[in-house]
Amino acid sequence: MSDAVSALQGETHEGFVTVAEAGLMGMITIRCDLGSKGLAKALKAERLPVPGPRRIETVEGRSIAWMSPDELLLICPHAEAPALTERLSAALSGEHALIVNVSDARAMFTIRGAKADQVVMKLSPADVATLPAGEIRRSRTAQVAAAFWRSGEDEISLVSFRSVAGYVIGLLEVSARKGSELF
Repeated sequence: MSDAVSALQGETHEGFVTVAEAGLMGMITIRCDLGSKGLAKALKAERLPVPGPRRIETVEGRSIAWMSPDELLLICPHAEAPALTERLSAALSGEHALIVNVSDARAMFTIRGAKADQVVMKLSPADVATLPAGEIRRSRTAQVAAAFWRSGEDEISLVSFRSVAGYVIGLLEVSARKGSELF
C-alpha cells in the first residue's frame, strides 16, 4: 500500500498573512439524525459533544462541526481516522446513519496573521468580518465549495475538496499578496 500524502504536501505562501495547506488531516462525515440519543452516546464515548447549528467544537485535538441538519464533520489526526470511523460505525449500527472516512477526499488550509479574515473576505460572499469564534460557515471560495472557521487567534481554517486544492491554494496566495490588504 502506498503512503498517504496531503494534496499539496504542506505548500505555504507568505504575503500579508501566511497561507498553507495543513497537511494530512483525518476527516469523517457523519450523516444521521443529530438529535438521536445514539449519536450523543457514541460521541460522548469519544469525549465529543454534538455541536449546535453552525458550531464547531474542539476537544483534545479533535474538532467536530455542524455541516447541515443531518451532517457533522469530525476532524482528527489522519492516522486516527480509520479506527475512529470503525468505532463510530459500530456504535451507530442500530441507527439510520452513514459514517465515512473522507480524509483523502478533502484538503485543509490555514490562513494565519492579523488580517487573515481579509483573505477569505475577498473570496466568499459570507460575512467573514463578523464570524465569531466557534462558528463554521459553509459557503464558497470563489467558484468552489468550502467551509471555514476561526481556528485560533488571527487564524482561519478552510476545508475544500482535494480535487480543487491547487485552485484553492492559488486563490489564497493571490488574496494574501502584500499590498492587497482591504484596510
